[in-house]
Amino acid sequence: MEEVKVPSPGESISEVDIASWTVADGDYVTIDDVIAEIDSDKATLELTATASGTISLKAEEGDTVEVGQVVAEIDTSAEAPAGNAAPKEDTSASSATDEKAPEPKAAALKEEPVAQETSHASGHPSPSAKKAMAENNISANQVSGTGKGGRITKQDVVNAMAAGIPAESTQGWGGSRDQSREKMSSLRRKVAERLVAVKNETAMLTTFNEVDMTEVMALRSRMKERFREHHNVNLGFMSFFTKAVTEALNHFPKVNAMIDGNEMVFHNYADIGIAVSSPKGLMVPVVRNAEQMSLAEIEADIKRLAIKARDGKLSMEEMTGGTFTITNGGVFGSMMSTPIINPPQSAILGMHNIVDRPMAINGEVKIRPMMYLALSYDHRIIDGKESVGFLVKVKEMIENPSKIIFGGKDPDEVLLGL
Repeated sequence: MEEVKVPSPGESISEVDIASWTVADGDYVTIDDVIAEIDSDKATLELTATASGTISLKAEEGDTVEVGQVVAEIDTSAEAPAGNAAPKEDTSASSATDEKAPEPKAAALKEEPVAQETSHASGHPSPSAKKAMAENNISANQVSGTGKGGRITKQDVVNAMAAGIPAESTQGWGGSRDQSREKMSSLRRKVAERLVAVKNETAMLTTFNEVDMTEVMALRSRMKERFREHHNVNLGFMSFFTKAVTEALNHFPKVNAMIDGNEMVFHNYADIGIAVSSPKGLMVPVVRNAEQMSLAEIEADIKRLAIKARDGKLSMEEMTGGTFTITNGGVFGSMMSTPIINPPQSAILGMHNIVDRPMAINGEVKIRPMMYLALSYDHRIIDGKESVGFLVKVKEMIENPSKIIFGGKDPDEVLLGL
């Protein structure tokens, strides 16, 4: 009997949550199969089978378990079912109905686990199905599960939507007097603790400005096709802001610094955290040495990190060590907000949605695409002059993108050595 223990996700982490099992009790697994997803307070990790055999689960989804705890046992003496001779089985297929009837010997192996599989509550959705249902406002009783024990798979949700979801109520959004409770994940609990700590332990202040997006939008519209063809990546606004931020940090190094006890720690590099939305909540992967990267390299790295965040594949190394953070609430329609600092950093830039507004330009009223910018900062280390100056420098570079490649200076000033 092989024991499957919870590995250590990293230093100082003593417990994790079982986010989801990708196999059912009694399934036959092969070595290195992914059998579960576990949530720590920093990242989502995969738990793999340490041997081949029939698995017995010792913890439920949502349970909080300690590092080193036995969460499953694998009976290595069990024989592989017929048709399972491949080196590695795709465990994600465990939620699908079998296309072929098992051989008599395999049926004997599965006879007892089948009764255990049906112990899962009928209609209990898989993680991917749960996400699809939440995105489309579908409840479990509107979908028939075809997975093991009546488990709802993502394909069940897709099929139900294709067939047409029957309305549960003809008025309103179908609310009831029922209540439900959902345990906060380790990651969400840690985020909550950090946010409260920031409010209580820093002198956080926010300063605002607005930026005219006319020039950068015109440049993007004019060059985006050539940019994509040449670099094989889309040209977005985030790369412009990331590059503008790195240049502004060079002019205002305290905004890129942090407090450590009685000392200020300055960084001669810019590791920029980019807040991205994921099924697990807000993640902040880090673009390393962004000050040395081109726009194309920044876009490619952001895309890589965003995909990993969406798939729950970000490592702790990819989410730690940033010196400054950018968050874009504008993609969700936010007009203005006061972002909270990502500790131990000292500042965070908030981008917002772009709205056409009447502006006074050279004595005339013109309609311009405008964005509000917000810089939240720790007033213990950053003075008002530096915070405002930093935000103005970012504004100047976005409104005149050619300044980005000249370190925030006007090209004419660089030419004249001013």
